[in-house]
Amino acid sequence: MARILVAEDDERQARVLQAYLEREGHHVVTVGDGRAALDEARRLTPDLVVLDVMMPRVDGLDVCRVLRADSDLPIIMVTARSTEDDLLLGLDLGADDYITKPYSPRELTTRIRTVLRRSGANDSPAVVSVGELSIDSVRHEVCVQGAPVELTPREFGLLAALAAHPGRAFSRRELLDDAVGFDHYALERTVDMHLLNLRKKIEPDAKNPRYVITVKGRGYKLADA
Repeated sequence: MARILVAEDDERQARVLQAYLEREGHHVVTVGDGRAALDEARRLTPDLVVLDVMMPRVDGLDVCRVLRADSDLPIIMVTARSTEDDLLLGLDLGADDYITKPYSPRELTTRIRTVLRRSGANDSPAVVSVGELSIDSVRHEVCVQGAPVELTPREFGLLAALAAHPGRAFSRRELLDDAVGFDHYALERTVDMHLLNLRKKIEPDAKNPRYVITVKGRGYKLADA
């Protein structure tokens, strides 16, 4: 997963966000001021920076300006300011996204996932193979024993989300956030229905799945061997 630098002077908020991101498998470093953010960015060479605007020593806008002058490192600005001028200033300085406080850690985690995907920093292999199943995320093709399998966009979105990290267990909500074509407010049990249909198409025995495995108390994963 990605190396993420969180620059946030609210220690409690930084800890909460760190916990969410580490649960997704990211390596997270937190700092509490702008000077430390610049120093750590140069040392860590992160894949993405979450940058609070209002920080001591050097504010987030200046940090963004310096980082953007050096690289195309993806940056998400976080601020209590919510005026259009503030948002445009952050984007003009080169921020990739902008979120205002108070925010849901889940929402910010989803934004991070989107920016990483867009930047290519979190790319997974184009083709993932597990046993006789292969998933080509570029061509949007799925084959079993070399024969193509026709999936709906939602079925493919779920399978591609699982295939991005074989062996990793995803919650239903994480799959809803990741899978293409789902409304943000879709019910989590929708995932069960689509995965049931998916299993009928790709599994030798849908009642004893070999590829899409149920993880008790967590959700689902794609077998990694």
